[in-house]
Amino acid sequence: MEEHFIAKSNKEIEFLEGPRSRWQELIYLKDVFCDLLKGIRKLHFCGPCVTVFGSARFKEDHEYYKVGEYLGAEIAKLGFTVMTGGGPGIMEAANKGARSVGGKNVGCNIILPFEQKANPFWIFG
Repeated sequence: MEEHFIAKSNKEIEFLEGPRSRWQELIYLKDVFCDLLKGIRKLHFCGPCVTVFGSARFKEDHEYYKVGEYLGAEIAKLGFTVMTGGGPGIMEAANKGARSVGGKNVGCNIILPFEQKANPFWIFG
């Protein structure tokens, strides 16, 4: 077994085992609904958003990074919240641009075993 293996939770393992009783499916559905409700409540105050996704591999000196920063600032100036995946590259540029003009911005980052870290410019997510 490799060192970077991430153990799955019991819920994930049970889900992957296949069909269950209707009662178990109902309990699972309740859990999914609760997770969805948490997400909706977390993002409730974001207001109207424009989502920007892009490559995580562009650095600050790349022309596309600069375009992403400009775009994030312009979106924020229009009164929209800039929402990204919260990673580096284009997403970082858009969050940075929005922040530079005092706009609202959000990063919805996930944790993956081999992926980048969250960028430092988004406010909450």
